[in-house]
Amino acid sequence: MSTARPATKSTQGPASEGPSPHRIAVLALPGVPPFELGIPSRVFGSVLDAEGRPLYDVTVCTADGAPVLTDAGFTVQPAAGPEALAASDTVIIPPTHAMPELGRGGPLPAEVTAAIAGIRPGTRLVSICSGSYVLAAAGLLDGRPATTHWQLAPEFRRAYPYVKVDEEVLFVDDGDVLTSAGVAAGVDLCLHMIRRDHGAAAANRAARVCVVPPWRDGGQAQYIDRPVPDPAVAGTTATRAWALEHLGEPLSLAQLAEHARMSLRSFTRRFRDEVGMTPVQWLTAQRLELAKQLLETTDLPIDLVAHRAGFGSANSLRTHMRTAFGISPAAYRRTFKPDDPVDARS
Repeated sequence: MSTARPATKSTQGPASEGPSPHRIAVLALPGVPPFELGIPSRVFGSVLDAEGRPLYDVTVCTADGAPVLTDAGFTVQPAAGPEALAASDTVIIPPTHAMPELGRGGPLPAEVTAAIAGIRPGTRLVSICSGSYVLAAAGLLDGRPATTHWQLAPEFRRAYPYVKVDEEVLFVDDGDVLTSAGVAAGVDLCLHMIRRDHGAAAANRAARVCVVPPWRDGGQAQYIDRPVPDPAVAGTTATRAWALEHLGEPLSLAQLAEHARMSLRSFTRRFRDEVGMTPVQWLTAQRLELAKQLLETTDLPIDLVAHRAGFGSANSLRTHMRTAFGISPAAYRRTFKPDDPVDARS
C-alpha cells in the first residue's frame, strides 16, 4: 500500500476558518445498497480537527441529478448531480445491483460514462464492493491491482482480464485508486483513507465514534466459504491477543504455536483459516501499525520506535515501511507530525 500526502486541501481561507475540508462525492447509482451508500458520510463525517471543524465535506450525487431507486425499495434524493464529481477531491462509488451487464464486461450507461469523464485528473477514485465494476468498465483499473467481493472475483476476472484482482484482501490502496471488498470492508477502507490522510489518531477517533474496530486483522480470505473449523479444536484468538502484548519481543512461529498449544503445522493452518494470512504476515502488519502509532504520537527516536515495535533496528523498520507503504519512518513522521524535529538517525 502507498502512503500519500494528507488529503486536506492546502488552500487557506481566513485564519479563523482554517483549511477547507477535503471534498468527497459519493456517486449513487440505481440499485445501490443503502448500507454501502451511507458508509462514506458516516465515517468521514466523524472526522473533526482540533477546533471541531469537519475535515471532510461529503456529498451524495447521481450521474444525472435525478433520484435513484435503492435495492431496498426506496428512493434516494441526491444533493447534487455530476457537477459534484468534477468539483471533488475524492470520488467514491458504492456498488450497484441494477447493472448486470457490467458482470459480462458490458458498457456503462451513457450518463454514467459522461459523469465519470468529467472527473478532474488527479482526483482520488474509490470503490466499495462491486463499485469496482464501474471503475473497471470505465477502463480505470486496467493494469492495476484491485479487489472486490470474493464471491464476484471469478466473474470479475472474466469480464475485466486486464485488472489484477486480489480477492483475499479487505482493500487495495494503489495510490490514487483504492478498492474494497464487500459491505463492511468499505468501512475498513474509509478508516484507512483517514489514517493515510490524517494519521492513526484521527482514524482511531472516527472508529470509536462509529463503534467499529480501527483495524481488522487479516483479509477477506477468512470469510471465503469453506468448511467451518472444528469448534473442538483450540483457536488462535488468545495467542493473537498475547502476541499484541509482546510485539516488542522476538516472537518466533514456534513460540506462537507453543502458546496456542498446537503443533507448528496445526497452528499455521488454523491461523490462516481464522485470519486469512500467515502468522508471520499478521505479525509484521501488527508491528507496522504499532510503529506508525509511535511515530505519530511520540517523540521517540526511530531506533527506539523500531525496537518497541519488534523490528530490532531502524534499518529493518525502514525496509518494512518502504515495502508496505512506500515511505520511510522519517518521512512518515514528517507527514503526520510536521512540527517535530527530524531525527538525524532516521
